[in-house]
Amino acid sequence: MELRIFQKGFNYSQDGPGNRLVYHLQGCNLRCPWCSNPEGLACTGEKTYSTEELLQQILSSRMMFFDGGGVTFTGGEVTLQFEAAKELLTLLKQNGIHTCIETNGCHVRLPELFPLVDHLIMDCKHHDPEIHRQVTGASCALTHQNLRLAIKAGMQPAVRIPLIGGFNAAMEDARKFASLFRELGLPGNGTLELLPYHEYGKDKYKALGMDYTMTDAARISPSTVSEFTRIFTDAGIHVIRT
Repeated sequence: MELRIFQKGFNYSQDGPGNRLVYHLQGCNLRCPWCSNPEGLACTGEKTYSTEELLQQILSSRMMFFDGGGVTFTGGEVTLQFEAAKELLTLLKQNGIHTCIETNGCHVRLPELFPLVDHLIMDCKHHDPEIHRQVTGASCALTHQNLRLAIKAGMQPAVRIPLIGGFNAAMEDARKFASLFRELGLPGNGTLELLPYHEYGKDKYKALGMDYTMTDAARISPSTVSEFTRIFTDAGIHVIRT
């Protein structure tokens, strides 16, 4: 089988533990207007690799996986190339490579990958599935369901919230997120990281001839981050910074 990849390279501790070889898979089912990798949104791409070719690349890099490192698959959205990703993860597991995926959690078959993944990073962009659908193009109900299943499976997921002004960054949002995470079982069973809005993708949109619709209203103050952190910490959730 083959995987479409638009970027790869090493990164230390930003996409999972230790030094990691990170592959960005082509294609995404969401259209978040703040996306920092718009070049990965389309499902078509020029760089295609067989799973066997990728396995050999990864095995030859094994000596670089220090401090508990390994391989991370991100996107785009990994689960859009589900069968090939599952095949490669299976091969990596058989070869003792530490695996990580970053996902929006919206795929119904995501739990099939849990036994093949050592570290799960999942975005949880909103507590309200309908607001999530209006802004990103799809509901996050499956994300919530899959997060619950990951916790039940003992995965200790690393949950990330991209904090976006006007979308999910009001104090009422913080309280509703905290309530959701308590319901799903996150306290004591995973970590939470807050990712304030940034403009890393802005120039990419321009280069691709795409409209960048975000405004300064999306910016997040340090006090907002501090208050969100307090609310989550009070709820027993382990908030981290990387």
